[in-house]
Amino acid sequence: MRKLLSILAVGALAMATAPAQAIPVTAVGAVSISLAGLAPLIVPGATTVNVSTTGIGHITAMTVPASPFAAAGIVIPITDPAAAPIKGIQATVHNATGAFSGAVLGGTMSLNGVTKVCLFKACSIATANLSVPLSVVGVGGVIAIPPGTTSASVNLTVAGAPWTAGVAAVGTVTQMGFQHGPASASSSTVAASGAIRLVSPIFVSTNIGASAVVPGFAFFDLHFVPEPGTLLLLGSGIAGLVMFGRSKRS
Repeated sequence: MRKLLSILAVGALAMATAPAQAIPVTAVGAVSISLAGLAPLIVPGATTVNVSTTGIGHITAMTVPASPFAAAGIVIPITDPAAAPIKGIQATVHNATGAFSGAVLGGTMSLNGVTKVCLFKACSIATANLSVPLSVVGVGGVIAIPPGTTSASVNLTVAGAPWTAGVAAVGTVTQMGFQHGPASASSSTVAASGAIRLVSPIFVSTNIGASAVVPGFAFFDLHFVPEPGTLLLLGSGIAGLVMFGRSKRS
C-alpha cells in the first residue's frame, strides 16, 4: 500500500506541475466605465471564458468571447452640481474578443461603441452631446477628433491602454486591479468564488476649459462560477485517493 501511495503522490505532483491546461469556466461580471470620477456606467453580463491554469488554479492565460457584455443606450443621470455642465452619461457598447496572460494578468479587449457626455440637460433632452469613442479603450492608441465631428466647436482626443490586473494610471490618478481566489486566497483564482478585476485607463482631453483633461477608467470584473467537478478535479481526486489509501490500511 505504501508503494501505491508513493506512486499516487508522484502522480499528484506531476499533475500539480504539469503545463497549463485550457479549460472553460462560467463567469458573471460587468464592464464599467467611469469618467471624471463620476458614478460608473455598468454593463453586466455572463459568459464562458477559457482559462489556462497551473497548480491548483493560478491563471496564466484567459480568453473572453466577443459581446457578452453589451448595452444600447444605457444612461447614468448625473445630479451632482459639481459635475456641471455634465448632466448624464449615455453609452452604446459591446466588448470585442479578449486575450490576457502573464503572472499579473494583462492584455487587450477593445470596447466597441461610444459614450455620450450629455451637457446642460438630461440625456433624454440634451441640447449638446460630446461623443467619446471607446475603440482604443482596453487596447491602446489615440483617437483625435477635430471640431465639427462630434460637436461644432469642440476638439477631442481619447487615449487608451491595454487592461491590467495591476495598477493603471491617468496622470496622478490611479486604480488597482486584482486577481484572487475565494476569501482573497492567492494562486486559486479560478476556483469557485475566485475573482478578477482588470483596469484600463482612459485619457480624454478637450478644448473646454473646465474639462480640458478628463481622467477615466474602464473596469472589467469577473466572478467565477466553475462547473462542479471540473476545476476541483485535482483537489478532490487527490483527496479521494488519500482516503482510499487510509481505508485500505484500516
